[in-house]
Amino acid sequence: MTSAKIGAGIAAALALLLTVEAGAQETRRYDYATNSWQTVSPARAEALSQTRAVQQRRPAAAFMRKQVRIETKEAPGTIIVDSQRKYLYFVEGAGMATRYGVGVGKEGFGWSGNMKVGRKAEWPGWTPPAAMIKRERAKGRILPAYMAGGPANPLGARAMYLYRGGRDSLFRIHGTNQPWTIGQNMSSGCVRMMNEDVEHLYSRVPNGTKVIVIGPRGEGPKNVYADLGPVQSNILTAIFGG
Repeated sequence: MTSAKIGAGIAAALALLLTVEAGAQETRRYDYATNSWQTVSPARAEALSQTRAVQQRRPAAAFMRKQVRIETKEAPGTIIVDSQRKYLYFVEGAGMATRYGVGVGKEGFGWSGNMKVGRKAEWPGWTPPAAMIKRERAKGRILPAYMAGGPANPLGARAMYLYRGGRDSLFRIHGTNQPWTIGQNMSSGCVRMMNEDVEHLYSRVPNGTKVIVIGPRGEGPKNVYADLGPVQSNILTAIFGG
């Protein structure tokens, strides 16, 4: 055998070895969105694992978005927030509404009343109020003077700024990077939603939209609505729930 053939054989073996080693570092996973197997790098596999870990820390099924039957005198396009039940309703008319699970103000930070959406922002920046900065400093936590919008921002993917009498109330309906807090009293008075839900609502809500907030103990507007339950989309849902 000539030296050229020997060299070519060694090169081929090395190429095969490198291919095997590279393949060994990759991971196969089943993508339920495309119903197919995918080969991903270790870094991609780790990122997907972390994403799944966050998604698994989601709120209870009761706080998932649903279309419900509703009884209300409020006009279509109105937002109703029930802080006691941890639901936000977008009134659609014809006895229907979309119901979203929300997180609301913790003890001492609940409120009630009527407001309007004064402005909207996608991936909003966050400027903590002076009172919050002072309060958190007393607990040994230093808040930034400003945080640019993005996945790490506590306002999440979208924000609707609530105004009263033409002035910013400092309360917002916004997303969150902590979806497991939906259905709880965790905020400093704002209404938080899962990012996918706040994006869904944001696309339906123009500036000037009326927002009615019922307080954590039923304070504020009375007899605003009655939730008549989810719309049963098919027989399996009717039998097994969902």
